[in-house]
Amino acid sequence: MPLPRIAVSLGDPAGIGPELALKAALSAELRACCVPVLVGDPAALALHAAACGLAPRIIAVTPAEVRGMHLPADAVALIARPRLAAGDLRLGRSDAACGRATLDAAAIAINAALAGQLDAVVAAPMTEKSVRLAGVEIDSYTTFVAAVTGVPFDHAYLMLCRDERRVVHLTRHTDAGPALRMITPARVEGAIRAAELALRRMSVQAPRIAVAALSARTGVDGPESVVDATIIGPAIARARAAGMRVTGPHASDTWFGLPDIDVHVAMLCPPQRDAQHAPAAERAVAMTIGTPVLFATVAHGSALDLAGRNQGRPEALMETFRLLARMVPIAT
Repeated sequence: MPLPRIAVSLGDPAGIGPELALKAALSAELRACCVPVLVGDPAALALHAAACGLAPRIIAVTPAEVRGMHLPADAVALIARPRLAAGDLRLGRSDAACGRATLDAAAIAINAALAGQLDAVVAAPMTEKSVRLAGVEIDSYTTFVAAVTGVPFDHAYLMLCRDERRVVHLTRHTDAGPALRMITPARVEGAIRAAELALRRMSVQAPRIAVAALSARTGVDGPESVVDATIIGPAIARARAAGMRVTGPHASDTWFGLPDIDVHVAMLCPPQRDAQHAPAAERAVAMTIGTPVLFATVAHGSALDLAGRNQGRPEALMETFRLLARMVPIAT
């Protein structure tokens, strides 16, 4: 069976993304499970390679040439997107040009996956400040994937995965007021369905799903308990009637202690609620679910302070590749 072709967009060129992507792409362990294809600015890649003492052969490809491609051990494939003019790239600094390059590479990879030219997309970390400086208002890769694929924002969700611990966030990184307005029956039920599909693609048969209440503690009446009874509870009942194994709503003081659960669905995304609801960022995979492409990134940031120092560790990015590679045969 051919190995899955997985794109990795280079992320913020001023951060550690290109370094992590290159180190992962050269790993023999990673190449045993997939064919990595870099996407991004070639000058940025060359700068990071030199900083790490790496001199791989760069094989320029188009998305249409990826299928059936075989890479020598000392080479990496690159879908080149020259987007940085001389002087634009200053390692370690937020910059509008880097924000534009980040999103351009991710969009090319996502569209290639939509066209069936690639099987999945991994994105190296972005810098939200650079994206804002570029004049683009998105709060995460999840929002961007929804925009590129034409999926309404309310139908795309973030799922954090670390080993067997998985958490879907119903809301995104925003203030509490807007987040609370996102808790609707349709969105709760959509998150449950997206979570079940994602788990099935991970070869988890009949996934067991625990849905959080908005209430933080059991047995406390108030406005949050009204949301639990009138919005979250009915959505769970509809999902259960459709044959899904769903429990809840569970107050957050008991939610994570439930046994034999494959995925938890949280109402609020940290920092709106205690960050213990999210797997540890240094190894977590941040997957977008509810959209028509397999897309994931790392849960850590672009580490501008480490750029160009050869200190980036690609373990989280490699775990992201491995997770998507396991899902590809079932998803296609």
